[in-house]
Amino acid sequence: MENNLYELQFALDTFYFLICGALVMWMAAGFAMLEAGLVRSKNTTEILTKNVALFAISCIMYLIMGYQIMYGGGWLLSDIEVIDKAQVLADSAAEGFGGASVYSAASDFFFQVVFVATAMSIVSGAVAERMKLWSFLVFTVVMTGFIYPMEGAWTWNGDDVFGWYNLGELGFSDFAGSGIVHMAGAAAALAGVLLLGARKGKYGANGQVRAIPGANLPLATLGTFILWMGWFGFNGGSVLKLGDVNSAHSVAMVFLNTNAAAAAGAIAALLVARIKFGKADLTMMLNGALAGLVTITAEPSTPTALEASVFGALGGVLVVFSILALDKLRLDDPVGAISVHGSAGLLGLLLVPLTNDAASFSGQIIGAATIFVWVFGLSFVVWFVIKKLVGIRVTEEEEYKGVDISECGMEAYPEFTAS
Repeated sequence: MENNLYELQFALDTFYFLICGALVMWMAAGFAMLEAGLVRSKNTTEILTKNVALFAISCIMYLIMGYQIMYGGGWLLSDIEVIDKAQVLADSAAEGFGGASVYSAASDFFFQVVFVATAMSIVSGAVAERMKLWSFLVFTVVMTGFIYPMEGAWTWNGDDVFGWYNLGELGFSDFAGSGIVHMAGAAAALAGVLLLGARKGKYGANGQVRAIPGANLPLATLGTFILWMGWFGFNGGSVLKLGDVNSAHSVAMVFLNTNAAAAAGAIAALLVARIKFGKADLTMMLNGALAGLVTITAEPSTPTALEASVFGALGGVLVVFSILALDKLRLDDPVGAISVHGSAGLLGLLLVPLTNDAASFSGQIIGAATIFVWVFGLSFVVWFVIKKLVGIRVTEEEEYKGVDISECGMEAYPEFTAS
């Protein structure tokens, strides 16, 4: 009878992991729609191609080597398909109900691989409309196969690997990846943007900033709602189990807090935009919701619903000023990805010690610095090498005509183009 109970718990936790992974995978559609809505129509096909390709490359590279680097301390993937039933039952019995999670390693891989794709999706929007498609895909191979797995090993692995320290021992905590996933993606994007330069016509003389509106705001709004929904899997799945009372309650609180932070972030950004611009800015509100989600991702299980709302609102306020600040620095990010995932990601890490006693401010700062320096530094090197070897930017004429034609040979909206 006892073995049957442990088998049921194993099945339930594994199934929950897989469902949450599927929700996170659905976020890939959200990023694709958001970015397709915020770029100009002449660049839509290319941005969609990037999003599908980066997801596929992420899955392949993490399967070949990323997962083993992050959790195995080696370079090639070990066999994750073999299940030792006796060992599973022994581990379950040793931990008891409410103890550590016991689930299929295959489900863990699936849940982790969609996180890798999320980090890479952040990069695609920031470098949109002027980067060569194949240069971007080459970088995707390195980012998902090596750069991300290494910093993930120092944070989520829990063991000392590759001669580095375990950041958790220094008081660092990142529940679902405000820093490990989101700030890492933003750091890689920032390195690319610095070497890539701004879109033609984005910045004028005397610090003038020219708005370049997206082609399809309904699509961007749909993308935001898809991401909002997928985030329940992103944060909820990071509880890692469901098969006991305490875990089930923790999952419920994570869902509640995730939703509250997103809602507060959206409203806060909308109000700030109204004060700053005198209008209700839809794109700022969308980014505010996403910033609230990124902020609460660092620790959605320990705050109260009110605290989660305040944290989300802070993220919503921060993202507006971050987007404006990057424009003043002439760092062109068409979708606001660096601000949403970088600025709000850092904020989320710094807020963790307010509700989680296991984390310290010093540990959070050291962890954030480690992630940023590693990802930004190595990404800059990789982008630089690609730039020198094959180039990373399309020609001025190709940019003017749109990268749909030059990179993909087809348009997303051909019926609106004069023959």
